[in-house]
Amino acid sequence: MPGILRTVASRVAPVLRGHTVTQTANLYTRPPKEKIGFVESSIALVVLSATILGPSGWILAHLEDYKNRD
Repeated sequence: MPGILRTVASRVAPVLRGHTVTQTANLYTRPPKEKIGFVESSIALVVLSATILGPSGWILAHLEDYKNRD
């Protein structure tokens, strides 16, 4: 019985869903035009780290101020 239900469901489900949009990924198989250097990678890593760790560090540094609101 479960096999029959799976067969019926697999055939009926696409009809009930209607038209769906198929998404395709853009894949490039060529090598990059420019190689990213050490300096650019370092700057990107520093900016990303500061963006993520900066606000959380600020909150942790001022945690006592947030606890003692009058």
